This record gives sequence, C-alpha cells and structure tokens, in this order.
Amino acid sequence: MAPSQWLQQPRFALANALAGLLLAGVLLVLTRRLLLAFGLAFLVQGVFYAVNTLKVANLGTPLLPDDFRMVGQLRRGGAHLLFGYLPHSPWPYLGVLVAIALAVAIWRFEPPLFARRTGGKRLLAGGVLTALLVSLLIGTSTWGRIYNGHVLWMEPWSAASTSGHSGMISSLVMFQLQNGHNKQKPDHVAASQLIDQSAAAMKQYMQAPAAGHDMPDIVVIQSESFFDPTIMRGYENSQFTPNLKRLAEHGMSGPLHVPTFGGGTIRTEFEVLTGLSLRYFDNLQFPYLQMNKKSVPSLVRTLNGHGYDTIALHGNDPTFWNRSTAFKALGFNRFVSQSSFPANAANDGKYMADSAMTDEIMTQMKDSGPPQFIFAISIEAHGPYDVEPAHADERDAIPVPNGLVDIDKRELQNYIYHMRHADAELGRLVAWLAKRNRPSLVLFYGDHLPGLTDSYRTTGFVDGQDMLSQAGTWLMVDPHNLHGQPTRTDTAAWLLPGKLLEQAGIHNDPYFALTTLVGPQLASLTKAPGAPPPSEAGDEQRIDQAMSSVDQLRMSGKLDNLLPKIDTPQASGIVRDDAAGPSPPSAPAALFY
Repeated sequence: MAPSQWLQQPRFALANALAGLLLAGVLLVLTRRLLLAFGLAFLVQGVFYAVNTLKVANLGTPLLPDDFRMVGQLRRGGAHLLFGYLPHSPWPYLGVLVAIALAVAIWRFEPPLFARRTGGKRLLAGGVLTALLVSLLIGTSTWGRIYNGHVLWMEPWSAASTSGHSGMISSLVMFQLQNGHNKQKPDHVAASQLIDQSAAAMKQYMQAPAAGHDMPDIVVIQSESFFDPTIMRGYENSQFTPNLKRLAEHGMSGPLHVPTFGGGTIRTEFEVLTGLSLRYFDNLQFPYLQMNKKSVPSLVRTLNGHGYDTIALHGNDPTFWNRSTAFKALGFNRFVSQSSFPANAANDGKYMADSAMTDEIMTQMKDSGPPQFIFAISIEAHGPYDVEPAHADERDAIPVPNGLVDIDKRELQNYIYHMRHADAELGRLVAWLAKRNRPSLVLFYGDHLPGLTDSYRTTGFVDGQDMLSQAGTWLMVDPHNLHGQPTRTDTAAWLLPGKLLEQAGIHNDPYFALTTLVGPQLASLTKAPGAPPPSEAGDEQRIDQAMSSVDQLRMSGKLDNLLPKIDTPQASGIVRDDAAGPSPPSAPAALFY
C-alpha cells in the first residue's frame, strides 16, 4: 500500500507503528530520555525493515515469524552463509555506527524527562508497557481484534500481498496470530474414506513382485538451486545442461513443484525424505528446526527395513539447519559431513565444489555388502552469487539475455557457471555407476530456483508467469539401462520418494503406495507464494483435503491403524511408520560424524 493510501486510512499506519511505540515507551521508562528512547526504537525497527528488504530482494517473500528461528543458526554453521547476503557497501554499516555514536551522545547530553524516583509510577508504567509489548510479540489472541483481515488486510496464502497492503509489522503480527491459534486438526473420517476407497488399488499395487536379491544401490542428488535455464526468456535455446537432457532421453524427468523459492532448502529436502507435503502443515516453515520427535516416518526408514545402509552426505557444517539431529530422527545410519571430507576437498567460489561431493559419493559406495542409499546434498551453487569462482575466464564466456548488465549480469553468470558443474558431475556419476557390477538408480533434482530476482524481473519466463510460479526439474535414471524410452512427468517433491521406491521394486509400504496412486492428481496443486488456494470444489480438492489429514496423522504417528494390513511378497521387510527399523547387517548403527 502506498504511503498516500496509509494517510487516508490511518489504522494501517498506527498498526505498523504500535510495536515501535510500545518499545519506545519501555525505553523511555528505562532511560528517562525521550529522544534516546524513540531513536533506539526507530533504529531497531529500521533493522527489521532492512532485513525484510534483503529477504524480499533475494527470496521474493517478506519476513515471517518463523524466520526468527534462523537467529539460532548463526552459531550453528549458518553465519558464513547468511552473512553472505549482507550489503557489501560500507555505507549501511557506517550509518549504523553513526546512529550508535548519536545514541551515546544523546544519552550523555539529553536531560532526563522525569526524576529517577517516582513513587512506583515509573515501575507501574514500565510493567504495563512491557506486558503489552511482550503480549504483542508472542501473539496473544486479544490483539486479533486489531490485527485481523477485517480491520486490516490479510491473504493467509500470501505473505507478500499481506505485507504489501498492511505493512511489514502488521503482517508479522497477523501471521504470528494465525500460526499460534489456528491449530490444524486432521479429519479422521476423510482420511479413512480416502484410504478405504484406495484399498483395492493399494492391495494390487503392494502385491507386485519384490525386487529380488539384487536390490539397487540408490543415489539421490539434491542439487543446490538447480533448474533448467531454458524456461527463462533469452535462454530458450541454451545448452547449459547437456547431461540432464541426454539422460532424460532414457529415464523419467519433468517439472518439479517444490515448496520454496530462492532458499529454504530443508523444505524441499524434508518433503523428499518423508513423502509429506508441507502445504498440509501451515505452521511448519522450517521443519528441521521444529521437529520434536526422536523418530519421524520417512523414506529412509522404509529403506532401512529392506536392509539398506542409509547415508546422508553434505559438505557443510552438520549442525546448520539442525541436520545432525534431524537425520537421526529420519533414520539415517550415518551422516558424512564437512569434517569427514578429505582435507584437500576442492572449493569453487564460496563453497565446496560439486566435484568433491561426487568424489566422496564414490568413496562411500561399496562393491559388496548390503545395498546402499546415499542422499547427497550439494552446496557449490548456493547464493549469494557475487563471489568470484575459481575460473573467472570460464564464467566470463557465459552469455546472458539482453537487458542484463552490471551486478545482475555477473550474478547470473556466476550461477550458470556453478550450475553447469552440477550438470557435469551428474554425467560423471552416472557414467561411473554404469561401470560397476551392482545395479543402481539415480534420482537428481533441484531444491528450488536460485534467488536471482532482479534477473527474472528483467527477462521474464517463457510461460509468461512470475518467478514464484516456476517449477524446477527432476530426473530418475538407471545407469545400466540407458536405452529405454523417456517418460516425462509433472510431479512434486513429496511424491518423489514413492516414485523412487516403485522404480527400485519396493512396493509394500502402504503410505507410499497411497501417494503413488493419488499423487498424479495432486502434483500441480502447489500453494506457491502469492497464489490463492483453488476455490472450486472437485475430486482433486476432495482428495487433497483428505490427503492433508492423512499426512497430519502420519506425522503424529496415528496413521498406522488406518492403513490396510496386506500380506505382500515383501511384507517381511516392511517398517511401520513409528518403527526405527533394523540397521543393515554390516553397517554400524547410528554412527554419526
């Protein structure tokens, strides 16, 4: 909303100013100095607006209450990553230093507004103002009389639209109120009906023959910020992903709908590892930071139950995003993190090179023993994209669409440089796996589009839609069978584990059987930022609403009794939702490092 519109409707301005006014009041009681109190309150609020501006510029969405969970990540390996998005110009920091110096001067020279001792009035006023401020920050329901969609403007499905109309502070408060008091409750009847209606098809699906003794090694590559640039205008005929395109001619591939844009890797990662759709969990913005269970149902646990040695691999600090704890809860036997990579593992730009990740995958894979599941998370192509790569001449040779200049041109070139390495490493890995005597299966996908918001706004996209509506890409291929016909499928991140198990010949997990059967109808029902939920009733929405209850019950460990108990050829290997599952015979149990 434009400032002129706010002046015509002062309730918007007051709602955004209220938190700052309360903070200024508390500071006034503490310092007894009017200018100092309001100056400090203004500075604090300015920092919030600056962070909001950075987030919008890089991720396309404004601040949300759950973003403050990231503060704890600063001491868990996240500082170097998050601080990379701060401005490189010295002027903002000089401004902060000037503001601090001014605050010190005011503290020293501004005369107190009232006496230190006020007979308890100062204590009373401070207590009341502090209570009001704290109740506002934690989202006490009483504030809903002011901060709601009827008094202000709120689109629950779009933080960007809400913030644009009602202001950043009002948006934060309204989403805090919504998240704190709109507790989701699964509909047991709807979940039971969906499962009962699907029971016959699930039984037929789950009674498919087992994969036999030669179960494939499975390698999943979550490629940082990977997407096919041909969806951008000016890059329609580009050839930046030759290996992806070549392998797609012999495997399964297509657009991939993911629950995040420009960042928030763990949102897509969580969906792929659990088969749970985050659009069914409004309050789960950063799942690994909010998980409070020691055991979470997952793809990993299903594979554990079939004798797989399950390994997570990531060339970064294991505590960032709380992965070390989350991966234990998801059932991984081992987590190979940055400290376990060779000391000479190559970096390119700011982060570990994808070539080093591929090398470590090859090191971890064994030629004998139980089948292996390796979930590898790359990081080379992580933003920000203003860091010089190892080979600047290679970067400078990359063409860019017309209209991109200066920093936008350089950032896009840097991204393409790293993304081409990811494509090259995909080709190298598949070629290496094809030479082994063990069967294998590769799943490759991008976790989200890179946060190149200015470039997207300049070029636009081939389909005419905005950047928040674009799908990523995925590929599944058998390295020993590169002669088959291609299959192009539009799917979503949470449906990938069902497809992976099916391709591996594992059909007997009832939950993944259900997602495989109903998934094709739900794949494109993504709740992208800025897009309202579908309004027309129909089979897709009915199934979607029922699946929401199924996923909520699964997450809470209450789905087991609703799932059909079917005797299948593979039943001896199945692991129920709440079971930890046995470790592979030759793999050490719960060895994390």
